[in-house]
Amino acid sequence: MKIGREFLSFAVVGVVGLVVDVVVLYVLAPWLGWYVARVLSFLAAATTTWAFNRRYTFASRIGEGGSVWREYLGYLVTMLGGAVLNYGAYVLTLHWVEGRWAAALGVAIGSLAGMGANFLSARYLVFRAR
Repeated sequence: MKIGREFLSFAVVGVVGLVVDVVVLYVLAPWLGWYVARVLSFLAAATTTWAFNRRYTFASRIGEGGSVWREYLGYLVTMLGGAVLNYGAYVLTLHWVEGRWAAALGVAIGSLAGMGANFLSARYLVFRAR
């Protein structure tokens, strides 16, 4: 089933995004703090997942002649629903868990929390079949 393959590919791309998210977060947090750095790390991860999902997950759904920038901005906007769930789970994790890897755990839990909403948004709003 095509939707199953797309979801699996979306999840694999999400793991790549998770790695980008955590690396950027841990690089920026000493200067910006855990909360501001998380916003920027999320944007880096969202940009990465947009590029990979565009190239691999939803490649067959991309039409000719559309604006790549419009698609990218549309992707970021539609990911906001998942981003709210993601950031909320991240903040709660930071409040409940202590230790060096609490932020990474928060990113992982947040990614899982937002994944379903993000997949549906990407599939049906950004990369809808043309």
